[in-house]
Amino acid sequence: MQSVSKENDRTRYPELQMRDSATPWSPLRNPMFRALWIAGVFSNIGSWIHITATAWLMTSLAPSAVMVSLVQTASSLPIFLLALPAGALADVLDRRRLILVTQACMLLAAAALGVLTILGLTTPWTLLALTLVLGAAAATNMPAWQAIIPELVSRAEIPSAVALNSVGFNAARAIGPAVGGLVVGLAGTGFAFMINALSFLGVMIVLFFWKRRPHTSTLPAERIVGAMRTGLRYVRHAPALRAVFVRATAFIVCASALAALLPLYARQMLGLGSVGYGLLLGAFGFGAVAGAAVLPAVRRRTSLDRLNVLTNLAFAAALALMAFVHEFYTVCAALTIAGGAWLALLASFNSSVQSIVPAWVRGRALAVYMLVFFGGMAGGSVVWGVAASFSSIPTALNLAALGLASGIVLTRSQRLRAPETLDLSPSMHWSVPTLVIEPRPEDGPVLITIEYRVDPRKDAQFRLVMDRLRRSRLRGGAFRWRLFVDASDCGRYLESFIVESWIEHLRQHERLTVADLEIEQRVRAFHCGDKPPIITHLVARPVP
Repeated sequence: MQSVSKENDRTRYPELQMRDSATPWSPLRNPMFRALWIAGVFSNIGSWIHITATAWLMTSLAPSAVMVSLVQTASSLPIFLLALPAGALADVLDRRRLILVTQACMLLAAAALGVLTILGLTTPWTLLALTLVLGAAAATNMPAWQAIIPELVSRAEIPSAVALNSVGFNAARAIGPAVGGLVVGLAGTGFAFMINALSFLGVMIVLFFWKRRPHTSTLPAERIVGAMRTGLRYVRHAPALRAVFVRATAFIVCASALAALLPLYARQMLGLGSVGYGLLLGAFGFGAVAGAAVLPAVRRRTSLDRLNVLTNLAFAAALALMAFVHEFYTVCAALTIAGGAWLALLASFNSSVQSIVPAWVRGRALAVYMLVFFGGMAGGSVVWGVAASFSSIPTALNLAALGLASGIVLTRSQRLRAPETLDLSPSMHWSVPTLVIEPRPEDGPVLITIEYRVDPRKDAQFRLVMDRLRRSRLRGGAFRWRLFVDASDCGRYLESFIVESWIEHLRQHERLTVADLEIEQRVRAFHCGDKPPIITHLVARPVP
């Protein structure tokens, strides 16, 4: 580690440079992204056919609100339990191979469920068990799938690529349930499950031929448990991320009532068959696609906070309308509104997370977001299923609508701000220190100290900037940070932070971004000594 360099050699990372030519459709000019996007759309259509068939089959096998809502729980709970380990795997292992393995697991689980159903051997608990297996594979797949986007497109194209993925997913959400309803009605649920199994092949074929750029780090890969701790520490010291997670939790716990109760609502309240249920899901998906089309224009005209309030209220109004009016076309209109609000909220949350997270921790940050999201889905689904069992479906929908409105008030202190323009490309502005004793990689903990000379009259401003540096150090891997002032010399300050091991400190060097460099330069501006700040590295040694 050395004093902060003023040089910012960004030409070393041309793939991260902004391109003025980026358009909403420009990522599709990349052959690999285009092929993977098309394969993903067909796979998502297959998944929605499967979801439609699963929910409808459970209404036949065990037509109770609790059992039907447990289908949603079985899909979401694995993601809640496995999201963080999956995020660590996405950052530590080869993402391409990880996705190939998880896609193969989902293919086998869907095929097994299809065969059992065709043979008439599926029971409610068999359905839940295989749904749980699919959910576990999907949980392991998701962080890696989202984290590969920046590897396929330029930095300027990332927002467009994320939006295209959202459009593809919601187009599948509009098409898949309607197709699923027809397939179930014409050929049965077992055939629908087999279609889903085949839909995974396209993604696997595309990934098999993708020549992924190898990771260039000279350091050994992080261990999974340590990577998980580092990811959680990053989130803990990122206030902007925490605000997104609080708002997302408040929304999804209440909004999950719609997904959990809609199959039973369609059968009992509207008297629909599988085709009608698929059309209801299609209306929701259509609303999401429409929401994706108008969202950019809306975001240019309003703040993230106001958008969050309006879309929460729109979703709450849709739930209340469904509770009071049980007429097919009115319910379709309500679901279209709910789909648009759902897309607007989730796209805002996801883009906020992506914009403030550097590449080295992207998988883990997205994993924590999914942990929040699907944990809320799993828990909320059970709550609303039980509420509907003890009261009624309309009552549960009204309570969920009231919860959405209340969440706006309860989370008002967690403000969502438009993300700052941060350059999160690697800066590599620390060099490996010259040492007399070369520590072993596992030696530690390691104490790093940096001594500054600061004008005492600028103490308040200095400490304010140091607070930003504190969060930067802790996000980068330090687990303890302190700022000391010399009691006998009020112009002498000592910054100290501790990392778990020498190898972890070397990883800090690779994790630094241009945004971190800018913070360090602001701190250095307060240093008034004749020489650069004095930096020391102290490695813990055991005593007899």
